[in-house]
Order: sequence, then structure tokens, then C-alpha cells
Amino acid sequence: MATQSPFPFLDDLFGKLGGGFQPPAWLVEEVQRRLVLLLNHVLMQEPEAQARLARQSGRVVEAQWRIFTVRLAATPAGLLDLASPAAQPDLTLTLTEESPWQLTQAALRGDKPPVRIAGDVQFAAEINWLVDNVRWDIEEDLSRLVGDAPAHAAGQALRRMAEALRQFIAPSPPAPKA
Repeated sequence: MATQSPFPFLDDLFGKLGGGFQPPAWLVEEVQRRLVLLLNHVLMQEPEAQARLARQSGRVVEAQWRIFTVRLAATPAGLLDLASPAAQPDLTLTLTEESPWQLTQAALRGDKPPVRIAGDVQFAAEINWLVDNVRWDIEEDLSRLVGDAPAHAAGQALRRMAEALRQFIAPSPPAPKA
């Protein structure tokens, strides 16, 4: 049995967004640029990830969810950049789960969301390796701002909160049949 969203208005809001609402082009571009900066920050902490991505230089991946689309190109430096809107994607990844609530639940469980993959198999394998092996060490970044001890304490608190949230949203086991 699928857990229903405790916030049905969010599902309604996302449903209405898909029904013709289009954010301004400047906002879309700015959000995409910030996403690229974040992804590159994480990639720069993993030399193996950069080496693998550098071998895919010039390839374009398009990611889609509902009305949201972003096209990213692998650079010779092993990082990502926004691809030209006219660039043909070598790989298209489409999140098939429509509900933001279901996506959030899957993420909190540590599950990968359901994705439809179309395009270059080799490139898809490299992207899958990145997804499986590259993680953002938020605690390390935070330690640069506030020091090691406070960052570690904040990291522990966030991990405890995430675990409590996982237990809260985890489906309860079925009742035994009499």
C-alpha cells in the first residue's frame, strides 16, 4: 500500500505547475547555473569522478522531471556545464515518479528514484557510477566555516534527525493475519 502524502496541497500545487505554468526564463537559467556550481563542487572533491567524466567530454545528458529539464555537458576538465539548448542529448534521464512526496520518501530510504533511460549505454553507465559513488561531504564543507568540532556536532544532529524521519515515514509492517 502506498503511503499518501500528508501534504496533498503540495501534490495539487505540482499538478497545477505542470498544467501550463512556466517560470521566467531568467529564473530557470539561474537555478540551473546554481545546480551546476553545486554539482561541480561535489565533483571536484572526487578525482576519480572527474577522470571518468573527462573521458565523456562533449557528451550531453538531459535530465527531466515533470516540466523541469536541464541539459548538462561534460567538460574536458571532468566537470559539468550547461549545454546549449540546441545541443542534442546523448543521454536522456526522465524521472518517472510524478509525486514529490514519493520521491522524498524514496530519497530518505536511500532508494534510487525510478528513471527511464534513453540513449548511449556507455554514458549511462558512467552517470550511474557517479550517482553510486560520489557523495557530498557537507560536514567537511561546514568545518571550513565553523571548525571541526561544531561541524561534527551539527553532522551528528542532522544524521539523528534524518534517521528519526526515516523511521517516521517508513511503512509499518502488515498486521499478522488471525
